[in-house]
Parts: sequence; C-alpha cells; structure tokens
Amino acid sequence: MPAEALVPFRITVPDRELADLRQRLDRIRWPAQPRGGERGYGVSGEFVRQLVEHWRERYDWREWEARLNTYPQFVTTIDGTGVHFLHIRSPEPDALPLVLGHGWPGSVTEYLDVIGPLSDPRGHGLDPAVAFDLVIPSLPGFAWSGPTPEVGWGPRRIARSWVVLMHRLGYRRYGAAGNDWGSFIAPEIGRAAPEDVVGVHVTQVFPAGPGEIHAAPYGHVHAEIPQTLAPALTDSPVGLLAWNSQCMPGLDPDALLTHVTIHWLTGTAGSALRIYAEEDRQQPPSGPTTIPPGLDVPLGVAQFAADWPSDRALAERAHARILSWNVYDRGGHYAARQVPDLLVADIRQFFARCSVSGR
Repeated sequence: MPAEALVPFRITVPDRELADLRQRLDRIRWPAQPRGGERGYGVSGEFVRQLVEHWRERYDWREWEARLNTYPQFVTTIDGTGVHFLHIRSPEPDALPLVLGHGWPGSVTEYLDVIGPLSDPRGHGLDPAVAFDLVIPSLPGFAWSGPTPEVGWGPRRIARSWVVLMHRLGYRRYGAAGNDWGSFIAPEIGRAAPEDVVGVHVTQVFPAGPGEIHAAPYGHVHAEIPQTLAPALTDSPVGLLAWNSQCMPGLDPDALLTHVTIHWLTGTAGSALRIYAEEDRQQPPSGPTTIPPGLDVPLGVAQFAADWPSDRALAERAHARILSWNVYDRGGHYAARQVPDLLVADIRQFFARCSVSGR
C-alpha cells in the first residue's frame, strides 16, 4: 500500500486494555499529603483523588469511542510518520475546507461539540452560506497518529505536513484554525502555503523563538527533558492524570478524562511531550530574529475570559494582516468544549470576512 494512501480507520480499544487500566487504578500507591500543601505546590491530592474516583466509577470510555466513530476517520503516512484524522464533509456544496488543530494535553475530541454547527450550519439553525469541510488531525506523536519515529516534529514541520494532507485530500484553497499548539501551527500553515490559505483563526497568539516556551513550569520540563518524564507518564495512569490535569483548568471531568484516557490507551503520553522540545529546538524561520516573518494571510483571534491573554502588539509584529480580534467575557482555554457557541460564531464571522476581503 503506497505511503500516501488514505486508509479508513475506526477506534476499537480491546477490552483487555480497559481492564488493565482499571486494575492499575485499583492499586494506586498514593503519596503522603503535607499539611498546607493544598495550594502553591502543584495539583492537589484531593483533586486527583476525585478525578480517579470519577474515572473508576462513572467515566465510560465506550461512550466517547462510539461518539468519535460516528465521524469518518483515516490514517496516512506523511514525511515518515503516521497521521490520524477526522474528515467531515459538509452537505453544503460550497463549503470551505478547514483544518482544525488541537494542543497538549488535548486530542481531536476537543472539537467534537463544534463539528455539527461548523460542517452542517443549516441543520443547526445557522446560515448555510458559511459552512466547512472539516479536517481534524491528531498531532504527530499524539493519540492514533502514534509516537513519532524520530525527533524534529516541531510546529513548522507539522504545518508543512498539514499542507501535504490538505493537498492529498484534494483541497487547494482552505482555512486553518487552532487552539494551544494548534495556535502555533495554524499561522505556520499560512506561512508555508500563503497561496492556498484563505485565513488563519487562533485562540492565542504566542511568543515565538527558542526559549519562549520555557515560561510555563511544565513547558520548561517538556522542552528540556521530555524523555526523562516519559516513562513515569507512560507507566502510571494516575501520574499521567495528575500531570496533565494541571493544564486543563475549567474542563469538565468527562472531557478531561477523555484526553487523558486517549494518551494512556495509545501509549503516546511520552511522545506528545516532545512537541515542546521540538518547538524550542527548531531552526529560526529566517536569520537571527526570533519573530517569524509576517503572516501574509488574514488573521483572526478569539480571546476567551479565563484563557491567558494574547499580546496585540506581539501579534501586530508577527502577523501582517489582523482582520478580526474579539474578546469574550466567558469561556477559557478549551473554548470548543466550554463555549462552543462563541467559538463557532467567531470562526464563522472571521472566514465570512475573509471571503468578503477577497481571500
């Protein structure tokens, strides 16, 4: 089978793997909790205990598996690594193709609540003039894309691979959008294929350049020594839960546990971390500057209340054409789950404006 083949895929986790997870959750060795250690020392033991109880007693992976399997999924190989993706075609004949990118410690399930209104607006009471064919890939090293076989899979390489993926699907004009690492990667898609990309929509504008990702404490560890942390997260589901949960504030338990369960079941907890190291070590885009060349396609930013703020001045230096910048009084870092209505509306209005502006 040629490497560029698009192979239909369906998620089927064996019962034995779920039984193994349950057995591991049944024999946790909890650390001692010091008095006064509830705040300022990392995620609290009580919070993790509550999540573990929910994981054992109420969480149902099969429900999420079935929900994912309602959408067409495929696997392919790009630049030597596996890529898994959802591909949802709109019933609207003039739908704009849109590649949606998730982040760490997320997964493609981040976008489940927005697939319907974005791809089938008529069926959700929205104007069918703005509709999207959706391509939602698992990042290389994440979930069913599987561990990357080599280092070097930073945002720019991923962006170039998404350009290949969109061409492989027959798309020559499309949009790019993302959250978290997806907000790093989407602008790089615009830089890699400015003639193809009609616009880029993000939920954060991040600093760029070596060392910038170290700002977050966990980001520093991921960027410096991801392989040191990988065995612990790959061997202990509760360790994985504790580490990942600190980076999913405001997310409901079922959604949080689904991201963690996917990392666990696919054995990608360790490889997913490496994106921080790869971003930190990828070559500067041009010369000694730490600011990438201006993005010569329209940029839209949706800023949600409980997310970290994006720097407008930084965005104006790094992106030449800011077409839309909206700030919302609700929602957080996982807006697609927390406030899907706001995110859908923002994406729709942005790409409608891209069409009007001629891109």
